[in-house]
Amino acid sequence: MKKVEKKEQVALTSRLYEIVRRPVITEKTMKMSETNQVVFLVAKDATKTEIKQAVEGLFGVKVKAVNTLCIGGKTKVFRGKKGQRSDFKKAIISLENGQTIDMTTGI
Repeated sequence: MKKVEKKEQVALTSRLYEIVRRPVITEKTMKMSETNQVVFLVAKDATKTEIKQAVEGLFGVKVKAVNTLCIGGKTKVFRGKKGQRSDFKKAIISLENGQTIDMTTGI
């Protein structure tokens, strides 16, 4: 029985890493971190509740709110050829007071 539980736990942990792809580190997001907010790129099919559970599970923090943005890729011209940037989804995570996530260290 314990082997089944470990496999399920590994599957759940890998799903958490699939949901939260990587942090967005820009000047704007660094200013947002002063107000207990962090920004992550997330899976396009992830819901707000899944994102909340993933952040709480991976970082061990208490999440107050999750706001999401779906951003369509731009059409660009490079060396005379048209190309399409990828679509992506961002999540703005508001943390409870006293909670922080250090973006400079790895998970």
